[in-house]
Amino acid sequence: MEETVLTDLETHIVSTLGDAVRERSIAVGELTLVADGARIVDVLTTLRDDPRCRFEVLIDICGVDWPARERRFDVVYHLLSPRLNQRIRVKVETDEETAVPSVIGVFPAANWYERETYDMYGVLFTGHPDLRRLLTDYGFQGHPLRKDFPLTGYVEVRYDDDAKRVVYEPVKLVQEFRRFDFESPWEGPDYTLPGDEKASRA
Repeated sequence: MEETVLTDLETHIVSTLGDAVRERSIAVGELTLVADGARIVDVLTTLRDDPRCRFEVLIDICGVDWPARERRFDVVYHLLSPRLNQRIRVKVETDEETAVPSVIGVFPAANWYERETYDMYGVLFTGHPDLRRLLTDYGFQGHPLRKDFPLTGYVEVRYDDDAKRVVYEPVKLVQEFRRFDFESPWEGPDYTLPGDEKASRA
């Protein structure tokens, strides 16, 4: 999209929404807004209904974790205007306890996107009709896309044939003795590999 078109769109949105837009930027041909989390429903409604915007399609909602920041999470909304061939990104900042208003009333497709963001990051959404885990098991501990989540997780799940049910157990890291293949170029041998006799040594 041309820079002037994005600049005109940015000016119009900021003049329409006022202080609901906290920050805005244009980078790599895309417009990004940082909105007031408490007013996200109004912001997305305006972006959908304003004839100069017409962002009628919610492409995705995702999360970003910034653990060192006070409000560590970004909730990111990606919108598309098929009529005007434009895209926009809207972000709101929140923390582990402050809920973000659900936008299901504006975009019904937000239902599972918000559930996924809750499941992966633990971000809460007020007004969501069924906010529960979507991708992990109901007994899952923690939120796996947080940067402080351990790579191994907390428990492992397996089917116990004796108990005839799924059981949860603490993670056990079992690693067999590693047998090195010294003829593999990936092991870093200090001798000449077959076929490398004529290679020049630096």
